[in-house]
Amino acid sequence: MNDSFGARLRSAMDERGPLCVGIDPHASLLASWGLKDDVDGLETFTRTVVEALAETVAVFKPQSAFFERFGSRGIAVLERAVADLRAAGGLVVMDAKRGDIGSTMAAYAETFLRPESPLFSDALTVSPYLGYGSLKPAVDLARESGAGLFVLALTSNPEGAEVQRAVREDGRTIGATMLAHLAEENAGESPMGSFGAVVGATLGDLSSFDLDINGPLLAPGIGAQGATAADLPAVFGPAVRNVVPNVSRGVLKEGPDATALRAAAERFADEIRAAVAV
Repeated sequence: MNDSFGARLRSAMDERGPLCVGIDPHASLLASWGLKDDVDGLETFTRTVVEALAETVAVFKPQSAFFERFGSRGIAVLERAVADLRAAGGLVVMDAKRGDIGSTMAAYAETFLRPESPLFSDALTVSPYLGYGSLKPAVDLARESGAGLFVLALTSNPEGAEVQRAVREDGRTIGATMLAHLAEENAGESPMGSFGAVVGATLGDLSSFDLDINGPLLAPGIGAQGATAADLPAVFGPAVRNVVPNVSRGVLKEGPDATALRAAAERFADEIRAAVAV
C-alpha cells in the first residue's frame, strides 16, 4: 500500500460518504433475519451484508467477538468478509479492542496489521489501559504496513468514565492523555494521520477535550444507541470533519433485504454528510 490509512480513509469518506457500518452478527439479529444462531446463519448474514454494501459504503467495522464465538469456522467467515470488503474498495476497521504488553501485543498486531495475515485489516481498535506505551508494537507495525489504529479514549458506555475521566497528577484526565498521545503520533501528517480515537457520539458536549488530533475519530452511537447525525457538530466541534460515525443496528435491522440495507446505508451517509459539511 502506497497511501497511509489516514489518506485512504479521507479519500473513501469523501467519495462514498462519511459512514462506517458495523457488522455485528449477534444472536438476536440473526434471529430477526430468520437465521439460526450457528455458522451457517453467520455466513449467510455476513455474505448478505458484504454483497449489499461493499461497493458503496466507505468503512466497515466487523466485531471480531461475534465471529470468534463460533471457533475456527467463524473466523474463516470473518477472513472471507475482510478480503471481500477490501477487494470491493471498502476499508475494514477490525473491532477487536486488543491490548496487552510486549510480545503478546506484538502477536495481536501481527494478526491484524501484518499484510500477509488472512485477517489483515486497514485499522484495528486497541485498548491503551495497560499504558499507552504498551501499544508500541501495534503503532510500529501499523506505520510499517500503512494501516491505522483506533485507541479507546472516550467511550460511550457508562462504566468507561471511571477510568477515562479519572484525573492524573498533572491535572489531565486519562482520556485527554490518550488524545494527546494520538495528536503526537499524527503530527505533520496530511490530509490526516492514521492514529485515531474512539469517542462516543452519545457523550454530549466534549468541548473540555481537545479532539483535534489530526486523525480520525471513530464515533459509535448513531442510530439505535440514541445519537443522530445532527448531534455530531455539537459533540465534536471543529474536529467534526474527521469523525467516522458508526452505525450498526440502524442499518442491519433492515436485512436480509439487500435493497433495504443499501437504502438505509445511503440515508445515514446522506444525513451525516449534510450534518458535518464544513
